[in-house]
Amino acid sequence: MTDTASTRPERDDALALGVATRPGTGIDRRRFVARAASTVAGLAGASVALRSGAQATSDPAVQRALGEQLGGTGARSSHVELARVCGGGPDQAELACDIYSNNSKTPVQSLFGTVTPSDLHFERSHSGTPFIDPKVHRLLVHGLSAKPTVFSMDDLYRMPSATRMAFIECAGNGWNNWKEAKPELTAQDTHGLISTSEWTGVPLTFILDQVGAPKNATWMLAEGADGAGVDRSIPLDEAVLRDGMLAYAQNGEPLRPTNGYPLRLLLPGYEGNMNIKWLRRLKFGTEPFNTRWETDKYTDLMPDGKARKFTLVQDPGSVITTPSGSMQLDKGFVEIRGLAWSGYGRVARVDVSLDGGERWRPARIVGEALPQSQCRFVLPWEWTGQAALLQSRCIDERGHRQPTRDQIVSVQGTNPIYHYNAIQTWRVDPTGKVTNAYA
Repeated sequence: MTDTASTRPERDDALALGVATRPGTGIDRRRFVARAASTVAGLAGASVALRSGAQATSDPAVQRALGEQLGGTGARSSHVELARVCGGGPDQAELACDIYSNNSKTPVQSLFGTVTPSDLHFERSHSGTPFIDPKVHRLLVHGLSAKPTVFSMDDLYRMPSATRMAFIECAGNGWNNWKEAKPELTAQDTHGLISTSEWTGVPLTFILDQVGAPKNATWMLAEGADGAGVDRSIPLDEAVLRDGMLAYAQNGEPLRPTNGYPLRLLLPGYEGNMNIKWLRRLKFGTEPFNTRWETDKYTDLMPDGKARKFTLVQDPGSVITTPSGSMQLDKGFVEIRGLAWSGYGRVARVDVSLDGGERWRPARIVGEALPQSQCRFVLPWEWTGQAALLQSRCIDERGHRQPTRDQIVSVQGTNPIYHYNAIQTWRVDPTGKVTNAYA
């Protein structure tokens, strides 16, 4: 009978360290400890070399070395390049991110899922980002209220909180396409002024209860603490009262300064400029306050020369992010991917066309479509080298349908800057080059 114990292989960890073993006697402890100490010293040396700037390789021996030390914050891999691009407005080229730029756009074509990382959330400011000490920041609530009140941030932190997903979209998102747009534009250029985050804060209705806002108050003025003192008139309609929030956190952390730290107003579905950052004042009244930000700015200039005011809710929109402008296709399977959204509620359906809107097919919405949040859609496609015109259109739960460019221009002309939500077209030529199609 064979003695299986005497023929069983020794432990892998001993062999890996090069320690000789004697059948039936086990491991020589002194030799094991000495060899192990030598190996650990070698690994530590490799770790120092990596930390001093040595390049990582595919060599298994190097990959098994100790890696970077733990730190207070995490960083993206050096192989990942993600950044916003800065600009100055319609018909203006990209700018360096300096005092001359007033917006920066999210790289929507390079992200996955629906949540925008906080450091890539688009920015739009009118006088730069203020530095605010939360210990001295105050929120004044007054006007038509029984008890005008000043709240500190500590007061707000102690109040009942709520958390929800919501997109914020600049009213100027898509403004490049009002006029004749350049073919080299990317999805970041055309649709980078929208981002979706998880927001946490105090429900607006709780603040109203605290100050005893009267029922005859139908409008609210919200004002920021930035140098421009941006302020907007907010209708106290059903949607605002249901969804409005005084947000102090984004994606699980306090707001970033560029996104309104320490406090901003969140109005899911309403144009971005109404989601006042660095919020310092709420005032109640019975009519719009007609600030410069809703008379001189953020109005829609119509073909007859008149300006349309208070187009407040963001209409349904969508964009194919892969493949999109400036990308290069290879023949074979392609998963068409994109984002869709509507300020009126949930996205009910997304259709995709490969031929410029001649024929449409339903895309698959990934996961659950949440109210006033972006959702992902996908459609499998086999690209064989044919020319194509890729489009997507969003239909929301209330039946609002994303228009074509011709439809929106026939009503509004080409004078406006804001609220361009027409179907985006990407042209694919037989070489696989993808460009922005002015269609």
